[in-house]
Amino acid sequence: MDFTTYRDMLEQRLQRHFDLEKDFHYQNMKIDLLAKYYARNERYIATKKATVYAFENNEYVFVKNFDKIEREGLNQFTDMLKKSIDSFVNPHDEHMSTLITGVVVVNEEYEPEILELVKKFKHHKSFAFGFKGWVDIALVLVILQHNEVITNRKGKEVQKAYRL
Repeated sequence: MDFTTYRDMLEQRLQRHFDLEKDFHYQNMKIDLLAKYYARNERYIATKKATVYAFENNEYVFVKNFDKIEREGLNQFTDMLKKSIDSFVNPHDEHMSTLITGVVVVNEEYEPEILELVKKFKHHKSFAFGFKGWVDIALVLVILQHNEVITNRKGKEVQKAYRL
């Protein structure tokens, strides 16, 4: 399978719930596919103006294709994901959580250390001791040549969506 086929398959899976953008440029990096999901839940009494409580959950997916991934390229991608927190996450009283998923798609072989770097990657940030929510980063490595998906611990929750 090549990357364009995989991206089209991902678009089909995500389009029902996500807003999609192709060829998105962010932090001097071309993102092949950006997906945004917003959910707001609220409880109210009698009318919608009398809200008892509300909370928001968001998810952003950054899909990037690499011909060959190396440590430096992976570090640049994960640094971009960390910086995206400041641009995409708006912590406020009703914000509960945001999941940022970075999907690295590789066509060719990779260095064995890349697997360990992906599996060990972890990033969690809470806002105002969790009162204004938190953000986690899931990292997914898709190896097209072997039909294989490797994730970090947080990525296991969304791994099924990125399988070939």
